[in-house]
Amino acid sequence: MKSICVFCGSSDSVHADYKTAAFNLGMILASRGIRLVYGGGKTGLMGEVANGALSAGGEVIGVIIPSMNTPALAHTDVTRMEVTPHMHSRKAKMHELSDGYIALPGGFGTWDELFETIAWAQTGAHEKPVGLLNVKNYYDSLLAAMDHAVNEGFVFSEHRKGVVSNADPETLLMLMEQYQHPHEAVKRWMKEE
Repeated sequence: MKSICVFCGSSDSVHADYKTAAFNLGMILASRGIRLVYGGGKTGLMGEVANGALSAGGEVIGVIIPSMNTPALAHTDVTRMEVTPHMHSRKAKMHELSDGYIALPGGFGTWDELFETIAWAQTGAHEKPVGLLNVKNYYDSLLAAMDHAVNEGFVFSEHRKGVVSNADPETLLMLMEQYQHPHEAVKRWMKEE
């Protein structure tokens, strides 16, 4: 993976452990020569992951919409800022620029980006790994909900296994590097009856 898109929250009103984890992830990506693609913000975990990557000499590409491209919200020190007309094109651009995806803790926007990415993998639109950096067990309930969906027959187990999770960023990256896209499950999912 040469480029990873990180989805994460932009709120500053979160526990310091989340911010530290975001900064550390950015540093680790940069130390491995992995380009960071993210939402372009300077607040919350968004700002921290970008700052971490930049502090370690990494390349950072922000992708932002015009209404968020303001002095209060946009990170001005990124390597490159892509401005797209709306949220749909923003997500498409982040997908286009990335070889894999990591979700740090976040809210509705993060979840929207995460689940679109998972759904696209499920339908064969991409074959890239998806990981959750499970800081402070933030994603435990979501992972349990995914497992419940498998048990109830709404999600194939192969697709569930495609979403890897760990609290340690190095371990998470290792799991993502081992990702095998479930081609047969995609075929089963997409078959016409």
